[in-house]
Amino acid sequence: MPTAEIQSLLDPQLMSQLERMELVSRKIFRGRMKGERRSKRKGQSVEFADFRNYVAGDDLRTLDWNLYARLDKLIVKLFLEEEDLHFYTLIDSSPSMGFGDPTKLQYAKQLAAALGFIGLIRSDRVVIESLGQTVRQRGPVLRGRRSVWRMLDTLNAMEPTETVSLAEGVKRFCLRNQGKGIVVLISDLMDKEGYEAALRYLVARRVDVYVMHILSQEEIDPDVKGDLKLVDCEDQDMAEITVSAPLLARYKKTLDAFTRGAQDFCSRRGMHYLLAHNQLPVKDLMSNYLRRRGLVR
Repeated sequence: MPTAEIQSLLDPQLMSQLERMELVSRKIFRGRMKGERRSKRKGQSVEFADFRNYVAGDDLRTLDWNLYARLDKLIVKLFLEEEDLHFYTLIDSSPSMGFGDPTKLQYAKQLAAALGFIGLIRSDRVVIESLGQTVRQRGPVLRGRRSVWRMLDTLNAMEPTETVSLAEGVKRFCLRNQGKGIVVLISDLMDKEGYEAALRYLVARRVDVYVMHILSQEEIDPDVKGDLKLVDCEDQDMAEITVSAPLLARYKKTLDAFTRGAQDFCSRRGMHYLLAHNQLPVKDLMSNYLRRRGLVR
């Protein structure tokens, strides 16, 4: 992979910042391998957590014989178990994500690379997929620092050409992946069928869901005027308009209602919502906004 492509997603200064972070899941989950994080679930390790009464079938090696000698009771010692975190990133690669400079998709890749890098260096299970993948087309399961290159290859291969609806893409993702942990959806949420059905699929998974709503600065504050013909990049619908100050004011009011509606939809269902634009440096997004929302620490 060319060095320029690598640095466009993960530059050395950003990686140095990410080395000090870790991903946070608020839910109890079961990993497939031992990891570096402490789980709320009790198991076997070297760190003591609690006591409980012995029940038939418990491992006799966990009995506290000193307590038995003093209290004449069989007491089992419990320990914190270390697990791996399942971390999924689902990226919208529809044509509308190809808009902006840098494009919304490029910004989504940078954000996914940063989050994935944190997961990999912490020995979490990292899976990065796009909405257009089929039910059987699962993304590679990445683990460990040596997998950073595979992660970057996966991201750089994504192009804004997928035409699957947001709801169908998320539904396929849920059918492909059953692990618990964190799911981050990175999308502009621009779908004529709406985003609600897609997000309901994620709610049903009972995982920590983060919705990263990415817009371009050109969409937030368009610098256009005069007579224009607009062409929908996804279905080629056309509309002729005359841009005026009142029209721009109405557009911004509509966009504000759209983003506030998405935020309210997420918060009422226990999902975390974050609106970001393509001019906000990813390092600032990671160190400030995502820390305040509890995804990283």
